[in-house]
Amino acid sequence: MGRCTVKIRLILLAALTFGWPGIGMAEGRRVQIITSFPPSFFEPFRSAFRNRHPDIAVEVVQRKTTAAVVDIRAQKRPEADLFWASAPDAFELLKRANLLAPLQPRKTGAPETIAGYPVNDPDHRYLGFAVSGYGLVYNPSYLAARGLPVPRNWADLAAPVYAGHIGLTSPARSGTTHLMVEALLQSLGWERGWALWSAIGGNLATITARSFGVTAGVARGRFGIGISIDFLTEARTGEGEGNRFVLPGETLFAPASIARLATSPNPKEAELFIDFVLSPAGQKMLREPRIGRLAVSPSAYGSDETPPYLSETEGIFNRTGFDAGLSAGRYELVNLIFDEWITFRRAEHARLWRNLQAMEAALLGRPDELAARLLTQARAALTQPPVSAAELGEPGRFQNLVRVPRGLPVPEEQARIEADIRNAIITRAAEASDNLQQAAERLAALGWREDNPNGVRP
Repeated sequence: MGRCTVKIRLILLAALTFGWPGIGMAEGRRVQIITSFPPSFFEPFRSAFRNRHPDIAVEVVQRKTTAAVVDIRAQKRPEADLFWASAPDAFELLKRANLLAPLQPRKTGAPETIAGYPVNDPDHRYLGFAVSGYGLVYNPSYLAARGLPVPRNWADLAAPVYAGHIGLTSPARSGTTHLMVEALLQSLGWERGWALWSAIGGNLATITARSFGVTAGVARGRFGIGISIDFLTEARTGEGEGNRFVLPGETLFAPASIARLATSPNPKEAELFIDFVLSPAGQKMLREPRIGRLAVSPSAYGSDETPPYLSETEGIFNRTGFDAGLSAGRYELVNLIFDEWITFRRAEHARLWRNLQAMEAALLGRPDELAARLLTQARAALTQPPVSAAELGEPGRFQNLVRVPRGLPVPEEQARIEADIRNAIITRAAEASDNLQQAAERLAALGWREDNPNGVRP
């Protein structure tokens, strides 16, 4: 009897927590959502939706964006109806795989584009419901103690003064980071963009396992600056209360979106949930302090409040626009290059960049043509991506890369591509190291030594 009572209590607890799919629902109506958002975000929406539709159970599967995309593409979630996340290029990947159902746009009053980025997918496969600002989180106390300025632009992160003071997540593990990497690749161009990311990579203190690790690391003083997203830092709760967030001069605002999966077993219920998220009530919920997100609907803001994305004039895509199809087509290539070049070689990469920066500084006080040429060659080796812009344009070569779970064999052609990328990175690192060694020997003859913090012997 006691065992039965315990079982009933556990069932009741599960029903209160996750929604009850059977009792009280004549047809057992339900909707299942895959999302990267935390419970503090989705629980208020689930509760409010259930108040409006008590006969529909709402189930939530929480997965980080990159893992969710892998699961959906592998059809590991046949019961899922909706995908709800921040990273727009993840939606584009699913669209290209014909895994998203057509959607009718809802009337929200939102502009067609925000800072050069479309609010809704032009092909109507996913709809923007909120706006995310991508920028820099920093710890004021950390920077003040070390005499470091607050960075104001993306290029500032490559400055030698920030060596060892920056943290971020790998784009292969974070949709936020992936979009930021891709944004600079598109706005600067493939080779200039990778040159900047290589230099930023040389300044990294660490690469965290998840996006949340960036804000936590900044708060704990493990490093002073991180690349993050506004809503992860502006809530300022718990250990991140002292963090501050800044939007760089060239701002990246991008929509957080919602989409119905093409295999959705409950399309009517899924559409009702989308209706609610994009309704005036759903949009106003985003502005509540407990959620703290930027709604796409201007009417969700108070009469004395202007949506920040409408007051920004210099968005990173205002001039170039964002090509979501281009991003999706090279999604895994970008992740592969970043990890092989920066993530897996972080310590060596940082050492090469710090040696280069120290010798470039030394050269300012003791100009020398040979040393200058060697350092120019070292910088070229450190900034040249392992896949050139010309190679990138070869039809079909890099478009079929897939993420392979650990322990499973990599397709033969992809294995060759990965090996070529790895070998190119190793070759250029060796070339940079050789040039730096020769430059150090030349500078030593001029009175410079590596153990002198000022670079030049007094």
